[in-house]
Amino acid sequence: MDYKDLQVLFEDNHIIVVVKPENVPSQEDKTGDIDMLTLVKRYLVDKYNKPGDAYVGLVHRLDRPTGGVMVFAKTSKAASRLSEQIRNNEVEKHYMCLVHGVPNDKQSTLKCYLKKFEQENIVRVVPELTEGAKYAELEYKLLETKDNMSLIYVNLITGRGHQIRVQFSSISHPLVGDKKYGIEEKMKLPLCLWAAELRFAHPISGKEMVFRVFPPETEPWTKFDMEKYLGIRIKNIY
Repeated sequence: MDYKDLQVLFEDNHIIVVVKPENVPSQEDKTGDIDMLTLVKRYLVDKYNKPGDAYVGLVHRLDRPTGGVMVFAKTSKAASRLSEQIRNNEVEKHYMCLVHGVPNDKQSTLKCYLKKFEQENIVRVVPELTEGAKYAELEYKLLETKDNMSLIYVNLITGRGHQIRVQFSSISHPLVGDKKYGIEEKMKLPLCLWAAELRFAHPISGKEMVFRVFPPETEPWTKFDMEKYLGIRIKNIY
């Protein structure tokens, strides 16, 4: 991917909001593949003809296979204020995902403790008192079911790595396309997890900012009428 292909939803002197494609790291990792932080920096350097480097603050992340909306800070002041909002759970992160099967509860809250095992690069549900365990919580609502797949709306309360994937796998409804926590599929589908909406207060003006993006127009997302759910205020779905 080239920085010239970057899809910019909004930009001012303080923040830039972009769409992260699937399978692009949020920041540099051991693979050396191009990452979002680098792409945004290159975009700004080119657009404003900046000598050398451009300041870009990474205030939140999406797992590599997950695509969707991300906000980056263009100043250290904006980065600090956005980070504070995230720490205070004042940033709303809404996701769409496809899971195998149909959950028994059409609307529920999932709570557990998660621990990352670094050597295996895997996250597991563990007892509360396990060393290194972190509390994880999300709310979900079942929107639609087709071909033994369910379209799920997720309101992420905590932002743990691999959280949505692990929590749905733990209730026996792994995400479609999830090779790590799900079913080994003959069809090579991408992970069906999409950061559909981001809500936060502008770090300088305080104005409410709302950004919504649709999942890719590819199978199996196209089995579902996404306009029905994302064409309205997604917050009202829950």
